[in-house]
Amino acid sequence: MCGIVGFLAKTPELRAGLGEFVVPMLTCMGDRGPDSAGLAVFDDPTEGPFRRYSLFIRRSGFDWHALRGRLTAHFGGDIELAARERHAVISAAVASAEFRTWLETHEPELHVLSAGRSIAMFKDEGHPAEISKAYGFSRLSGTHSVGHTRMATESAVSPAHAHPFTAGEDFCLVHNGSLSNPYSVRRKLEKKGIRFETDNDTEAACRFLEWRMREGNTLEEALRQGFEELDGFFTLLMATAEKLVLVRDPFACKPAVVAETDQYVAISSEYRALAHLPDARNASIFEPVPEQIYSWAV
Repeated sequence: MCGIVGFLAKTPELRAGLGEFVVPMLTCMGDRGPDSAGLAVFDDPTEGPFRRYSLFIRRSGFDWHALRGRLTAHFGGDIELAARERHAVISAAVASAEFRTWLETHEPELHVLSAGRSIAMFKDEGHPAEISKAYGFSRLSGTHSVGHTRMATESAVSPAHAHPFTAGEDFCLVHNGSLSNPYSVRRKLEKKGIRFETDNDTEAACRFLEWRMREGNTLEEALRQGFEELDGFFTLLMATAEKLVLVRDPFACKPAVVAETDQYVAISSEYRALAHLPDARNASIFEPVPEQIYSWAV
């Protein structure tokens, strides 16, 4: 049992206060997943060649500003860094592959949570309320967000195993449920040179969909192929820089509810996580039907 949440702000006013709406949703779903949590936030894209990199390190006391100096010395240019606790978000005019290779060589303790022009990611162990407070989620702004609270059932409790999972750039996925064939999907993708970072079943779904998009599919087309390739029970909530996308498996065993108004789209595993939202009682509220793809553009 895990909890998923998503929020897309349709107005500038709500975008400025995105975190204030998302934190109560995430905290409420802590009842469904108390061991770890994560949040991905999408905002206006960086300019030109700049990319955002969200980093995590397991130990405390890491000198993030010294890292910025080492990155500047190697790559040059204007490198921005915002650090809090064991996380940092770096903005640099460095390609993703080049940035990851340098980290693997010079800073192997650091883990790249996300990369892209719009996404920032935070994940950690502990109750969602504690994580939200530690990383200042309530002060976050952005266009849309995807979050997850985890109750581990099939792999370790760690920030790496927590959701959201990412692959490529500006794509993330959260999952409630379990896949019965993640290792066959994984073997298929590994033969194509795709690397995995965990043994979590959700990573297989995330990397499968991102691979299909790199092959030219839209996310919706990739999901239709996913119905053929991914076996098990799942509610999947995904985000790109342009949209939120929700889908449930053919049996719809895992819960989901959507509330939509002229101001926002909100998604959660349970309605009680949405009840605090503005004008929620007058929202269009529905339970997504099985195997139908729901997509909302920013």
